Amino acid sequence: MNRKQKFVSIVAVAAVVCLMLLRHPTRTAQVDPPDEASLRPVGVVLVKRRPVVNSLTLSGAFRPYQQVDVHAKVAGFIRRIYVDVGDHVKAGQVLAILEVPELSAQVAGANADIRRYQDAVRRSESEIQRAESTHAAYHAAYSRLKQAAESRPGLIAEQELDDSMAKDKETEAQTESARAALAESQSQLAVARADLDRLSALEAYSHITAPFAGVVTKRYADTGALIQAGTSSSTQSLPVVQLAEWSKLRLVVPVPESAVPQIHLGSVVQVRVGALNRTFEGRVARFADALDSQTRTMETEIDVENRDGTLVDGMYAETSLILSEKDGVLTVPIQAVQREESGASVLMVDREGRVQERPVTLGAEGNDRVEILSGLSEGDQVVIGNRSELRPGEKVHPRPVEDKTGEAEAGL
Repeated sequence: MNRKQKFVSIVAVAAVVCLMLLRHPTRTAQVDPPDEASLRPVGVVLVKRRPVVNSLTLSGAFRPYQQVDVHAKVAGFIRRIYVDVGDHVKAGQVLAILEVPELSAQVAGANADIRRYQDAVRRSESEIQRAESTHAAYHAAYSRLKQAAESRPGLIAEQELDDSMAKDKETEAQTESARAALAESQSQLAVARADLDRLSALEAYSHITAPFAGVVTKRYADTGALIQAGTSSSTQSLPVVQLAEWSKLRLVVPVPESAVPQIHLGSVVQVRVGALNRTFEGRVARFADALDSQTRTMETEIDVENRDGTLVDGMYAETSLILSEKDGVLTVPIQAVQREESGASVLMVDREGRVQERPVTLGAEGNDRVEILSGLSEGDQVVIGNRSELRPGEKVHPRPVEDKTGEAEAGL
């Protein structure tokens, strides 16, 4: 290699060394710590005292408090009907009148029987008076003859005395017979009056009345229609109208098996009707006290007042049943808690901004918040979300997140 080639090689090596030094300069000063803007942002919420409410939202449909098909007690033709669909009626109001000609004839016959038996009673009473008068006369005559025969023996013939005694006993028997005839006439009169009462009651049933105050929801018959008696099992009787009570409605909801022990009669609940965008107050009035074998739910009825008629039969509604409630306890959102076999824990951010894992003891649990019995203090910052991306000891930038959990229960 000549001198010129050696010089070129040296220059090339020097250039490579300079280039490497420019790309990787020697660091003599210590790297500055990262500023707050370069830290990982982490959403946190504060540990607060709030109510813990465990509620159950159920859906159901309204149905009338009472609903009945109004039948006729007796068969007849509708002479007049006074109501139609949508009419509001009062208890005892006449809905329709039936024409029952044969029943009217039977009532007239019963009245005639009563008059006949009343005449028989008066006739028997007269017979008693006549028999008693005759008996009194014959009895007095016999008594005088007997007294004379006893005072002066032989004065009165024995045959005459025997005939007088026979007349006395005969008239006495006639009196008893007249009394028996009177008793029979009185019994027949009582039977006739009872029969008239029965027929009059049936005739009163020709006026079909409302059993309770409500609304006519269906009308099955018109004027002139033949209505069969509702008590007849051999015919399929046609109702006159259908009546429903709407001043109070029943909301029927299925309560799952797990919530059955927390259902109590008289509990006040809020009923939300989406179609009206309104909330009504209801009260747990009754439940089946037995589970459906297929759905494993218990049918529960909630009474809702409907005096203004806003709600109607079949309208869909939702209600929230309060199963348990605790006020003013230390709580965190449920999603901030990690549950494992060894226990529950949360990630929190301390005052230096470092992540710490804290074991906690849980208490009552609501729909979206859980009570903390130990492990945290009020005002601590717990991490909510992206828990798997964090490691204990890591320094982060805590970013408060708006915590709306539990506001409905707290009435906020």
